[in-house]
Amino acid sequence: MPFGCAAVLLRYLTGPLVTPAGFGFSCWLGGFIDIISLPVLVPVLVCVALAALRFFPSDVDIGGFTLLWLVPLTFYYSVDRSLLYSPLMLVLVPLLWTTQGLGISFFIGCILKYRRWYVIIPSVLAALVLPLAAATSWWAFYVQQTQIGCLFLFVSLMPALISVIADWYGGKKGYR
Repeated sequence: MPFGCAAVLLRYLTGPLVTPAGFGFSCWLGGFIDIISLPVLVPVLVCVALAALRFFPSDVDIGGFTLLWLVPLTFYYSVDRSLLYSPLMLVLVPLLWTTQGLGISFFIGCILKYRRWYVIIPSVLAALVLPLAAATSWWAFYVQQTQIGCLFLFVSLMPALISVIADWYGGKKGYR
């Protein structure tokens, strides 16, 4: 939580890193860096780095760390953007943050658990594509391309859904 509060303070002091001009690539890049993907990638990378430096145990819950980091940032965005009356910032952004946090941590867990090339390569590719798909979903909804937005939202939701089902099934299996 202190990391998330520091991220909010840094976000407040710096403002947006990319100023979008129009609805094209600069808008997508602004969404990727300032709104959708970078706020999730930073806590994931910090958690992985702290686990690699042995400040955290190797079996740390990356998804939980990331989602806990994003709580203060979610409150900041909800207050900062509440006057816009936009469901994109109040509903879609936290949903995409959650899907990325759970999805990327799921893929990292697959890499660490199954050290086989046929698991590592697809997991790395999926972890790299997930932030791009989430940013594209936000951008498509922003430019009112609802069908494309729904398609990329579905792509972004699938890894998180698989992660939740795998955790639930794994937890149920342990109680038998």
